[in-house]
Amino acid sequence: MTPRPLALALLAAFALTPHAVHAAPKAKTKHAAKAKSASAAPMCSDFYQAVNKDWLTANPAPAGAATVSALSQLRDRSIQQQRDLLDQAMNAPQGGVQKALGDFWASGLDEAAVEADGSKPIAPLLARIDGIKRTRDVPAAIAALHQVGIPALFNFSADVDLDDLNRHIGYFTQGGLGLPDPAFYSRTDPDAGTIMASYRQYVRNILTLAGSAPDKVAADTDMVLGVEFRIAQASKAIRSTRDPRVGFAPVPVSSLKGQYRNLQLSEFLAAQGVNDDRVSIADPQLFAQLDAMVAGIPPQQWKAYLRFHVADAMAPYLSRGFRDAEQQFRGRVFRGQSTPPPRWQEVLSAIDVAAGPMLGHEYAARYLQPATKARAEAVAGDVRDALMRAFDRNTWMSAAAKTEAKAKLAKTRIEVGVPPRDLDYTVQPMGRGSFGGNMLIASTWRHQQEMKRIGKGNANRRWSVLPQDPALAYDLAQNRIVVTAAMLQAPVLDMTQPAASHYGSFGALVGEELTHGFDSRGRNIDANGTLRDWWTPADANAWLERLNKVASQYGSYTWPNAGGAHVNGQLTREQDAADIAGVELALDALGHGSAASASDVTAFSNGWAKVWPQQMGAEAAQVAAAASPYSPGQWRANGPLSDLPEFQQAFGCKEGNPMVRPAASRVTIWR
Repeated sequence: MTPRPLALALLAAFALTPHAVHAAPKAKTKHAAKAKSASAAPMCSDFYQAVNKDWLTANPAPAGAATVSALSQLRDRSIQQQRDLLDQAMNAPQGGVQKALGDFWASGLDEAAVEADGSKPIAPLLARIDGIKRTRDVPAAIAALHQVGIPALFNFSADVDLDDLNRHIGYFTQGGLGLPDPAFYSRTDPDAGTIMASYRQYVRNILTLAGSAPDKVAADTDMVLGVEFRIAQASKAIRSTRDPRVGFAPVPVSSLKGQYRNLQLSEFLAAQGVNDDRVSIADPQLFAQLDAMVAGIPPQQWKAYLRFHVADAMAPYLSRGFRDAEQQFRGRVFRGQSTPPPRWQEVLSAIDVAAGPMLGHEYAARYLQPATKARAEAVAGDVRDALMRAFDRNTWMSAAAKTEAKAKLAKTRIEVGVPPRDLDYTVQPMGRGSFGGNMLIASTWRHQQEMKRIGKGNANRRWSVLPQDPALAYDLAQNRIVVTAAMLQAPVLDMTQPAASHYGSFGALVGEELTHGFDSRGRNIDANGTLRDWWTPADANAWLERLNKVASQYGSYTWPNAGGAHVNGQLTREQDAADIAGVELALDALGHGSAASASDVTAFSNGWAKVWPQQMGAEAAQVAAAASPYSPGQWRANGPLSDLPEFQQAFGCKEGNPMVRPAASRVTIWR
């Protein structure tokens, strides 16, 4: 199946009224002064603990490797909302898209119907493969599988053209294996040997379910693995393919016909509906070997290989025999699941994979109110304006860097709720009798929409996240802030809370992401979308000086429940700096460039602290302390606030209080 786009989702939560200490004093009596001092003390000692006391009490630290946070709870809430929407679409659909989603959902939940359907959904695909008679039939069969979202032999996808970030091109990359890394096929260590033995049995089980005769299944298994071993030998280890610049090597489409005659890549592109003048092939040696394999491997062996990959890709969506085989191998070995997840969760994951944008369209229509969207756009716009003011007063950037930064920020877009360019939701009608059949229908639609990304002027057509997933992120290639519909609900943007709190929770998160366009990552793409470093060496040194101060600050903090371990400030400093920058920018946005009132700073600070409550088991905390690039929630909340003089003033904190950093060691990013 077409893989679900992944994105680093940033979740947030906020709900708290301003602390009573900031009500206007009625009289300057000794009694009133003592009351103020007593109520302010917890805020000045550990603001995170004081604000999140009720949440932390209600959510004690779990055992072992488990973690609970306001962020995970927001994600859980969005999942429940999706279930509610699908239940409504199943029982009383409103429109054609909901009818398709409701049928898809109902067919997946009806396990009796799934069992009765057996392997029927893949029968047409298997018949197509059985029709292979000659070598020249193989590429057309491979192209047909890609059309329904089942990549075989290699991967082909749409992504940004690094020579022109305003367009997407097609990327031919390595793939075609049943194991996640080609290295598994050449490793000789015991662990790899165990995995390979389990995989061989899995291939045999799936082929049996897909119709291999008992007296032929062993030979069919050998043929499948024979193809995969040859693909793996020609492929690179996964770790060497992760740099996008290494994976980018554009070639004219016109050159494909002569260079890869057996693979028929020109015909492959036509079958996918792609009409562009160039594609990327970063590993031409691999594709040359694949081309030779098409001619050199007998059609019968190709048929076994393709039959397995069809049944393997569709196994989670077919009858129990397929699902159990997939769970016993992939679930246990690679997903760490001792038992399969609940049926509804499996069905929801399938819908996200094949019809995620459809669900996102309906999710936003149901759960995102126009007033909330408008408020989010206004707050985000104010934060963007605050960053422009920050460039004007900045003392560490060179004049040239300031000019480029301002030009880039002027072009930064803010996209809220759903992608601004909608999709064509026309899809073949679905019924309730075949979950696997619906999966293929939806996956075919999803693949078609992905292929439409390819071509000039299409780079901004999609997000890398779905509207129903809580996410707020800066898209470096497109110079835009993306905020999903699921992000814009209480407690992130609670329209019943004071306006200032919106800046402390949502606005600071926008500022945190926005700053990535102008930090050590953003410096590599200029205002015109060209890949170049627009910082001077002096700019880079000034940034590093700030990062080192950030590392020193956070390195002094102890990681909760991790046996006394400290935060690794050198590891977390980039994200810590973004947190500090986000709070700085959002506070400036709150006052529109002027000082905010004490009551507004109170609501703002409460909003920020409510983003980060979390509880980790001891094992999870120890692992995170050693390897996580993110500081724990306590310090993501307290760290940036302790650098703000406005926080000290609003809460009446004294020098020496834990929430007041000495002036000489305070960190600033854009102030």
